[in-house]
Amino acid sequence: MAEKDLTLIEHLEELRRRIIVCLVAISISGIFAFPLSGNILKILKLPAHGLIQKLAFFSPQEAFMVYIKIAIVSGLIISVPIIFYQLWAFLSPAIEERMRRYSLGFVIFSFLAFMSGCLFAYYLLLPAALNFLLNFGQDDLEPVISASKYISFVISIVLCTGLVFEMPVLSFIFSKIGIINYKFLRKRFKYAVIIILITAAVITPTQDVFNMMLLAIPMLFLYEISIWISFFSGPKTSKIH
Repeated sequence: MAEKDLTLIEHLEELRRRIIVCLVAISISGIFAFPLSGNILKILKLPAHGLIQKLAFFSPQEAFMVYIKIAIVSGLIISVPIIFYQLWAFLSPAIEERMRRYSLGFVIFSFLAFMSGCLFAYYLLLPAALNFLLNFGQDDLEPVISASKYISFVISIVLCTGLVFEMPVLSFIFSKIGIINYKFLRKRFKYAVIIILITAAVITPTQDVFNMMLLAIPMLFLYEISIWISFFSGPKTSKIH
């Protein structure tokens, strides 16, 4: 039976197998990353240099769970190429035959886009956000930062920004499948601006416009790139209008 003739149940079974592959890859990578969790924690603390001297923990198991969380997220990041390959393999039956040979390029580009987002968050977003939040109300309040809360804060911003930077990749996939085209994206630019501003406000949990725009401007740039990627890679008509 050809892949295009697979039933819904068979597609779900294939999806389940690929999710299992991803989970196994994350688990194995996380196990290898666990002994390095202490060093990774030091790296994650660097955006708060000069703001936080030492993180605290408030329960006997919190420190251990922080190291576990760091190992799992490290395993996730290490496994990103495998995850993207599994995604491409699952979607490839809906993509033109001649495009399937670009799987390696798709994986590399997706990984680079994701890592670019993570690095952008680490070097630009986090220092700005932490500087604003930790200096807010310091005249009346003394910050005692939980290690678990800090790591969750850092990880959520880094991973969310990494996913946001996948916008051009999604544009490529959806354009190849025929779901969208460049006209659809261009026509809805004003709505995209609103969504981007809301997304930026959610990802950067501060109350100042500067930090929000620090992410919103690159997102607008990525949306424009997505339009051009759709123009060169997709059909001139789409399934939605």
